[in-house]
Amino acid sequence: MGVVEVLDPVAPTRAGGWKVDVSRGERNGRVSSEWFNRPDDERYLSLDDLWASVKGRSERSRSRVVQTADIRVEATRDSAERMHLVLPKAQEPVAPTHWAFGQLASIVGAPASYLRQLPAPLAGINLQYGLTNHRAEQVKTFETEDGRTELRAVTGPDYGRIHDHELVEAVQRIAGNGTGDTRWKVPGVLDWSTGVYNPDVEISRDTTTLYASDRDVFLFLVDDHNPIEAGRLPDGSPDLYFRGFYCWNSEVGAKTLGMASFYLRAVCQNRNLWGVEDFQEIKIRHSKYAASRFAHEAAPALTRFANSSPQGFVNGIKAARQQIVARTDEDRDDFLRKRGFSKAESGKIIEKVLMEEGRPPESIFDFVQGITRLARDKTQQDARLDMEGRAKKLLDRIG
Repeated sequence: MGVVEVLDPVAPTRAGGWKVDVSRGERNGRVSSEWFNRPDDERYLSLDDLWASVKGRSERSRSRVVQTADIRVEATRDSAERMHLVLPKAQEPVAPTHWAFGQLASIVGAPASYLRQLPAPLAGINLQYGLTNHRAEQVKTFETEDGRTELRAVTGPDYGRIHDHELVEAVQRIAGNGTGDTRWKVPGVLDWSTGVYNPDVEISRDTTTLYASDRDVFLFLVDDHNPIEAGRLPDGSPDLYFRGFYCWNSEVGAKTLGMASFYLRAVCQNRNLWGVEDFQEIKIRHSKYAASRFAHEAAPALTRFANSSPQGFVNGIKAARQQIVARTDEDRDDFLRKRGFSKAESGKIIEKVLMEEGRPPESIFDFVQGITRLARDKTQQDARLDMEGRAKKLLDRIG
């Protein structure tokens, strides 16, 4: 492992946290979306608890490749809403989960939404016909024993499964329990009334950012006891950042494996990320060699980010502040118009910076901040993402 350089913590401006300026940078709602949609039984208070749950589930599971023509569908009139599958060499029938039923229907080319509306015997007849006449002869099943045997996933035979517990273990190697025993922990909360971000908030089911369901796992952690100063705000106070990352996986094929690293200024109560800069993302499809890519690409990238010095990021921000690209109104308008912004958009970007900084934009950093602020006003996601992408391209010029 290389030499780890970490900047000295910045002294808090007041008890309970650090003053931050969340008007700068981008807002990222990915963690907030997870937070809003997770019921209590999908929320965990530590990485140890999360790992124990997904690891235990994995130990009760088995995967095998079977011939589709050998799968038998069972459904009776006495239980019109339930259907079971009998797999080759299985000792008892398996009950497909909602997700697995949809996968199976998709594999044989049947509309899952329509089949779910039919009585189980009739849906079983249609599904059995599809399995018997399916051209692709093999599928990979993923069965879990938990009181009864459930069929959690049905994929192609070359599906490269990365178990949820493998991702959690990779995070544990750098974050311990995720509760403060290392630099990395569940985030604190921004107080909107004061603009102070407090890293020391009790981890509860309402504040945790460690999630797992029968379909996936999602984790978000920050290094928020060690703020990084990258320049100054207009009032002379430090512009503070924290390092953060989130990652996700689905061992049943509901989504890719992925991880994102970034710098941010705060996390609010509903887990929106504010003031995000230098967002980097890796995604790995569960193809035949997915496990190898995870071991040799994704997991090491996470470790490198966790152990790296923020100096490169700080230097990039300083360089963006120092690179003056416009000194007159004509220069400013010309700079933006050459990068695809309309006359109206250019005027709004300049106005945003003027309102926030008390002066018109001059440096690359000024223009990036103005563009990201305007992006927040966009109601359509595609338009917002496009504008944020153009802001990132400007910063990439500095790198």
